[in-house]
Amino acid sequence: MVGLETVRHGKNYQRWTMIKNYSIKAERFDGSTAMVKKYQLIRPIPREPHYRLTTPEGITSFDIGDWIATGVEGEHWLIADAVFKQTYAELPVIPREIDCLIVQAKRGDYDLGLVLSATYSGIWKASIGDWIVTHTETFARAWLDGYTVEEDK
Repeated sequence: MVGLETVRHGKNYQRWTMIKNYSIKAERFDGSTAMVKKYQLIRPIPREPHYRLTTPEGITSFDIGDWIATGVEGEHWLIADAVFKQTYAELPVIPREIDCLIVQAKRGDYDLGLVLSATYSGIWKASIGDWIVTHTETFARAWLDGYTVEEDK
């Protein structure tokens, strides 16, 4: 998942604004026993009809459909579904051969513009070039924000 965060600098907060891209690991809570065990959740009881999770800030209540995010040190926090949908976008899914191209191009210190230019010049093999031309926005997002690789069929 990729999120956008507005960071303001300087005394006048409206003067400088920068958007930061960052990735998080998050899973939508489905109420399953497996997820209750995985995150050591407290199940609802009649007096407290919500699931509860222990976070660094304390015990937090949430519902099925909300998201559990995991930090780099294994800590968890909750994100309401409505907030999650407004803040985060799923990483694009790309074919394995496009993944190989991105890895090799970045290793070769290419930039996105050079790769797109090479695509429109017909330098890549047809299947790669055709995919990039057909999915240019997805390719650019994958290059800039990260991606997941399509499962082999």
